[in-house]
Amino acid sequence: MAKKKKFSELTGTQQAGVVALSAVQIALSVWAGKDLKDRPADQVRGSKILWGLALPIQPFGPVGYLVLGRKR
Repeated sequence: MAKKKKFSELTGTQQAGVVALSAVQIALSVWAGKDLKDRPADQVRGSKILWGLALPIQPFGPVGYLVLGRKR
């Protein structure tokens, strides 16, 4: 089994990839949270409370809400 590398041991390209993916993950979480907060309950599939509890489950919670949780 490969030894875990510290962030400082990654190449510059790998570090940039980690930072970029982290930024995307944070942006999706913020977007999903704001949308859930602002959207009326009748435009959400299921319970707003349950979707709120699912949002911290990364990356499935925010993506799941944005794809499946909103009524169009």
